[in-house]
Amino acid sequence: MRFPEWLKNPHGYFIISLLILLATLATWTLPAGEYQRVKDPHSGKTVVDPASYSLVEAQPVNLFKMLQAVPTGFRQSAGIIAFVFLIAGAIQIVRATGALDAGIIAAVKVMQGRDTPLLVCLMLLFALLGAFFGFAEETIPLIPLGVAMALALGYDRVVGFHLVRTAAWVGFAGAIMNPFTIGVAQSIAEVPLYSGIAYRVLCFTVFFLLAAWFILRYAASCKRDPSTSILWGYKEEEGEMSKYELDYSMQELTPVRKLILLLLLAGVGIQVWGVIRYEWYTTEISALFLGVGLLAGIIARMNPTQLFREFVNGAKGVTYGALIIGFARAIVVILENGKVLDTIVYGFAMPLAHVGAAGAGVVMFLVQSGINFFIGSGSGQAAATMPIMTPLADLVGVTRQTAVLAFQFGDGITNMFYPAMIYYLAFADIPYDRWVRHIAKLTFLLTAAGALLVAVAAWMEYGPF
Repeated sequence: MRFPEWLKNPHGYFIISLLILLATLATWTLPAGEYQRVKDPHSGKTVVDPASYSLVEAQPVNLFKMLQAVPTGFRQSAGIIAFVFLIAGAIQIVRATGALDAGIIAAVKVMQGRDTPLLVCLMLLFALLGAFFGFAEETIPLIPLGVAMALALGYDRVVGFHLVRTAAWVGFAGAIMNPFTIGVAQSIAEVPLYSGIAYRVLCFTVFFLLAAWFILRYAASCKRDPSTSILWGYKEEEGEMSKYELDYSMQELTPVRKLILLLLLAGVGIQVWGVIRYEWYTTEISALFLGVGLLAGIIARMNPTQLFREFVNGAKGVTYGALIIGFARAIVVILENGKVLDTIVYGFAMPLAHVGAAGAGVVMFLVQSGINFFIGSGSGQAAATMPIMTPLADLVGVTRQTAVLAFQFGDGITNMFYPAMIYYLAFADIPYDRWVRHIAKLTFLLTAAGALLVAVAAWMEYGPF
């Protein structure tokens, strides 16, 4: 049986639309239910009262309300959508000065023939940003740069995407001090903030080594034989590749370009400092890089028309990825409006009450992995699930620290697999169906490793309690 091309290579928006439809059907088939929300005195966050789940009157979402969920999703995601457009426009101004291309070309020349150390260093850098600072959306402006470097070294776009985004994902999953996941979850579970760090360093090391092996193996394969690339035979949109190709006519590292590169590095450094010290998020980071882009254009002596033309070109280039964020958010809007999101969380959590301590930690991890499909935010998932997982952990004899670890892995590992991350792939023009087949192996390896590490944590009564 021959499938039509649109079914063999489904468009990202088509996949998201199917998920929106499935979410709508769920509001007609699942029982409606709700937890009561209370303010947690330790974390200051609004959390779920684990004993408060009750059935409520069904509120199925009709066709018109389903369509309304899309603009509602855009409204609720306005901050991140604006972030994507502003960052892309600012980075394009910087790139139009020639500084980025010249810097990447210089790095490629210096590391010629020594690809592996460069790839490992870049992966480790982004993994640490994910592990310590919870970098996720913050990596978006650097994905095209990673792609450009990978192409210059003779790899494909997937390798460039791995260097930046996959590495950060792995660091996020094996987090050491991520304030958005570990910080929130430990506060709700009432364990000392960032306690148990030694074991998490071990977990991070295991995750990073598995990911590095997977990425380097793929990189070597597609460089040796381009037909092994998952993008082999994929036809990009007309003109799509031009935004990743380096301009060798601008390879000279002039004093002005060096100054602009220093400005960009300073911006990244200020971003890291702001995230750690003041908990900056999309608004502050957008403003920072918008300032960096405008200042770079002024240093390069661009006239106002040229400067803003480049800004618009950069923003146009990420329209596909930016708009899909609103569509993805519509899934959660529908589940919330239909009063079935809490039912899904409740259904995932209930099996924990019926297993012994030995398997409870692993079940917690798998349950959190499933819930992650419906609650994309790490801090949001912690607020929704840890008030339930904490007392359940006490009941089945699992330490609260183990419950936090299970949440951390469950929230992090499957991020690289679930459709909600389609918009990240758009920044490297990687089709989702091919990505799923490719990343499934790494997801399975990390899941197996995560289950083993959680089981060990439960066995050794990972604490302090």
